[in-house]
Amino acid sequence: MYTVMLKAKLHMARVTHAVLNYEGSCAIDGELLDMAGIRENEQIQIYNVENGQRFTTYAIRGEEGSRIISVNGAAAHLASVQDRVIICSYAHYSEIELDNHKPTLIYLQEGNQVSHTSRAIPVQVA
Repeated sequence: MYTVMLKAKLHMARVTHAVLNYEGSCAIDGELLDMAGIRENEQIQIYNVENGQRFTTYAIRGEEGSRIISVNGAAAHLASVQDRVIICSYAHYSEIELDNHKPTLIYLQEGNQVSHTSRAIPVQVA
């Protein structure tokens, strides 16, 4: 049996571009993709913190060091420039892999600069 688990997350990225007349997908700075371990053309989920929209697309490589997060194609209707988004990728893990699985979490601040990274989501307290 396989379980779908969070593989990687870019937390609180700022949308820098929303391009309706583009083939689709989401362009993400290549350095951020590599840091998160998200592959080009990999399926991603995007959660828009500003308006609650949640959608599925795929990642394409953006210019290295540009800090670009460009929501393209039809998805450009779901996110605007300056919206904060959470970008996640998921993967299937076997029971054996689950024992050691830890997602890659990249936390971003203004300008899509990395503030810190982690391998565990903090425990939520009441």
